[in-house]
Amino acid sequence: MPGAWKCSWCHCASFAQGDAVVLATADAGRAVVVDTGPEPGPVADCLDRLAVRSVPLVIMSHLHADHIGGLAAVLAGRAVGGVAVGPARVPGWAWGDVSGDAARAGVPVVQLAAGQRLSWPGLTIEVLGPRPAEAQPRAGADGTEINNSSLVLRALTPAGRVLLTGDIELAAQADLLTARVDLTADILKVPHHGSRYSAPDFLDATRARVAVVSVGAGNRYGHPSPQTLGFLTRRGSQVLRTDTAGDSAIVPGAGGPRPVVRGHPRAPPHA
Repeated sequence: MPGAWKCSWCHCASFAQGDAVVLATADAGRAVVVDTGPEPGPVADCLDRLAVRSVPLVIMSHLHADHIGGLAAVLAGRAVGGVAVGPARVPGWAWGDVSGDAARAGVPVVQLAAGQRLSWPGLTIEVLGPRPAEAQPRAGADGTEINNSSLVLRALTPAGRVLLTGDIELAAQADLLTARVDLTADILKVPHHGSRYSAPDFLDATRARVAVVSVGAGNRYGHPSPQTLGFLTRRGSQVLRTDTAGDSAIVPGAGGPRPVVRGHPRAPPHA
């Protein structure tokens, strides 16, 4: 899509496993970024292509390397208002990287919690999780505990409601369902790169028309799970995968959200 970008939701793919999402505001060149991928190049290139010059907030869903690796690149050469994190501070090295990158850029770090609501022209973000049971993983927590501490966000955009789930797994999904949190959305960022640890009840509760799987080509984890993809397809969701479609965008359409492939298919990396 040449010229001025008009996507409400853009996903920046990379050859490695990771997440980076750009949420447009109504102001030209201004967008909120959720996660920054595993490395600086892809997210920086994506923001440059979209002509994003101002980022009022960078939100880190959780502190795993494949979500925070491009933070310094987002902070470089753009007006950034703040870096937002959830309540977790593990692993310690990752918290040191995030807080250090923000300090060197002179950008404040703020904490988000369930129940908060953030607004900009044309964009509102509701913080739905983590729920209290998952909010504070212990020191030395394993990957599953850290995944379950992910911020869960719902963005209200002109293209529809977007549910951003970080890497939450079964326990965090169950907490949200038990708390009767409204999870309905038009567009779902499928949890944890489409892993098998997504409960059918959780996926069904979103009622998403479009499901985007952020997944690295040829990744060693076996993502996305055929079971997860099969369930989404059977329930009628249109599935987009970054390993086969590259960068993708969701734009407002006459009948609801309209996906547009923005990048090139990602072939498996060479050995």
